[in-house]
Amino acid sequence: MKKMFMGLIIIIVCVSIVLGISSSAWYYFAIPIGFLFGYFLQKGDLCASSAMSEAIMFRDRSKLWGFWIAIVTTMLSLSIIDYIGWISVNPKPFLWLSSIVGGLIFGVGMVFAGGCVSGVLFKSGTGNINSIMALMGVPFGVAAVELGPLNDMHLWMKSFIIKGADGESLTLYSVTGIPYMVLAILFVAGSIIYLVLRKRKLNFSMPLKHSWKPWVAGIALGILGIFAFLSSSESGRNYPLGVTHGVYQYSLLMFEKNDNIKYITSKPDKSVKIQVANEKHQNPQPPKKKVNVWLVLLVLSLIAGSWFSGALSGQSRLLPKDPQQTLIALTGGLMIGVGAAFAGGCSIGNIMSGLGMMSLGNLIFAIVVLLANWATTYFYLMGGKIGK
Repeated sequence: MKKMFMGLIIIIVCVSIVLGISSSAWYYFAIPIGFLFGYFLQKGDLCASSAMSEAIMFRDRSKLWGFWIAIVTTMLSLSIIDYIGWISVNPKPFLWLSSIVGGLIFGVGMVFAGGCVSGVLFKSGTGNINSIMALMGVPFGVAAVELGPLNDMHLWMKSFIIKGADGESLTLYSVTGIPYMVLAILFVAGSIIYLVLRKRKLNFSMPLKHSWKPWVAGIALGILGIFAFLSSSESGRNYPLGVTHGVYQYSLLMFEKNDNIKYITSKPDKSVKIQVANEKHQNPQPPKKKVNVWLVLLVLSLIAGSWFSGALSGQSRLLPKDPQQTLIALTGGLMIGVGAAFAGGCSIGNIMSGLGMMSLGNLIFAIVVLLANWATTYFYLMGGKIGK
């Protein structure tokens, strides 16, 4: 049965590539990209929550280092395709209050959930019951911010924005005046020098049936960001990897009427936008809820890719968990959904991709998330004691 499912997944991935090439429908490429995304995450066990927590619980910084490698590889990858002109980077605005409040809620919630949004996604794929429960809470948390009782607060916090002199989003390269690619090269060079000084042995091994070094998975994720950005931008979403709103939009497909949904599959046509705007002015209608097909397919494929990776090593299986911990995970899922919605993204969209584009707003988010995670880990998981 397992081999049959694995074969079916491979067939779906191959067919999606053929369909994408033959029809020039770029959103089909979200399937192989999402599959590899989940595969790489599971192989390196790269969950931002675990990476941060383990750095102080067990003095093990290997996953945190792997996540940093994913960030700097993303920097270099995106700076290259931006320089070539294949894409135009789209760093998020400096919404400082949203980043602080969202980061605080997200950082605490990820410890209770046992993972960030991408973490609970790939762990759900391998059968982690707590992660499955946390994943169920995420869309409710996002919906509370996007549509529910927290929306007014969300809109109010978004008014606290700092822009550049020309109205652009603040980034490290816009503030320093140093070109994006030059800064990316400096970050990569600095990381390499750190490795040399620490005399770390580099074993670049990518076995199919065994785990990878977190930094190897980090490099793979950073390179994958190139293909993610290229296909995503052609599918009506000018941004690289991200998962939070994909989870939320999947829930819209389950609970909203089809007539209330607008499917996004390609770049918006300016003439069509003008026509639609005129029609709205003449016959105002309640706005439809947008669902980006690329993003939804990415999330579903991520789960399939993580299951496939775990199945190869015998790690994909349902295991019983303490019911109390499962309920705490559900609460954590709600919190990371709220936090990510306030901040406009999670550890992938805001930290890996956001810092990959050197957004200062996302830098604030990353710092707050790290500190909130460490504080919660110290008091909740470690009982206020140093080391275990």
